[in-house]
Amino acid sequence: MPQRAALIPPGRTIGILGGGQLGRMTAIAAARLGYRSHIYAPEAESPAAEVAAAFTCAAYDDEDALARFARDVEVVTIEFENVPQETLAFLAKRRPARPHPRALAICQDRLAEKRFLAEHGIPVAAFRAVDGSDDLETAARELGLPLVLKTRRLGYDGKGQIRVESADELARAAATLPRGAVAERLVDFHLEISVITARGADGARRSYVPVENRHEGGILRTTLAPAPIAAALRQEAVALSERIAEALDIVGLLAVEMFVTRDGRLLVNELAPRPHNSGHWTLDACLVSQFEQHVRAICGLPLGSTARLFDARMDNLLGADVESWPAHLTDPGVRLHLYGKREVRPGRKMGHVTRLLPPGRD
Repeated sequence: MPQRAALIPPGRTIGILGGGQLGRMTAIAAARLGYRSHIYAPEAESPAAEVAAAFTCAAYDDEDALARFARDVEVVTIEFENVPQETLAFLAKRRPARPHPRALAICQDRLAEKRFLAEHGIPVAAFRAVDGSDDLETAARELGLPLVLKTRRLGYDGKGQIRVESADELARAAATLPRGAVAERLVDFHLEISVITARGADGARRSYVPVENRHEGGILRTTLAPAPIAAALRQEAVALSERIAEALDIVGLLAVEMFVTRDGRLLVNELAPRPHNSGHWTLDACLVSQFEQHVRAICGLPLGSTARLFDARMDNLLGADVESWPAHLTDPGVRLHLYGKREVRPGRKMGHVTRLLPPGRD
């Protein structure tokens, strides 16, 4: 049975790998509970560093810098899953790492992730490993067309994915095949949902209500809380998420993205062992946000309530959308969150807005 981790009391320092907006909001939540945050990131412009007590700007393979970082913190966590697994493993020898390196290694490799889920009886789309053009032809024959070809690593916001619908497209995909890929049968889905589950070192768990996610160009545009699905399906989605968190031995947060098929089944698509974009609505609509919940879990504090005070709609401000910030400030039903990023680029997440709505019935 899991055992309660040694309590890391307020006043201590949390080490966060990654300097983006998820780290920024985690550091703000940590400060509310009396913790300091130390950000480690290779990018000099790191939004999280602007709200943290300390910042190390160094490469993820700089062992001298990592050792100094470890000496300054009590626990290490991540704000995105593309941190090298070797970096987390190096730190885990010196400080508690939450998530642990094995969970990170699974979640940052799409093929390892699919195999892990299938081995644990979690429903996923049919898939095949693809390491060359012969494998791709075999996948197309066994899975059928259309299919989706995805890089095993470093794919996010729709990057690293190719939709293949015909023999001609299959030939073109083979010519540009990324090294190490996974082919998945295209899912005919009704909508996409996600569940964010928190799990403590003692095995305690709390899950937020499943939400609907709407994407544009592979990037999350809108999250609706709660998802417009039947109560039984919500319960099933939460149960699946909590099973996965336990199987991975997660301490902290796990975001589980799923498809709801047109015949009413759930298929797990991707995992993220960290705070997640689809949980931003919890900052304004829940008793305890996903960011505070993550801090509680990794520091050995009791998990907080996931009760929803409002229904909510969260919209990402992508690229030039951020210029609309004055209008959002004049809308009494909207909460504005800006990330402090200096450069505006198309598709870049510059902030988000959450519209609070009267709570409906579950």
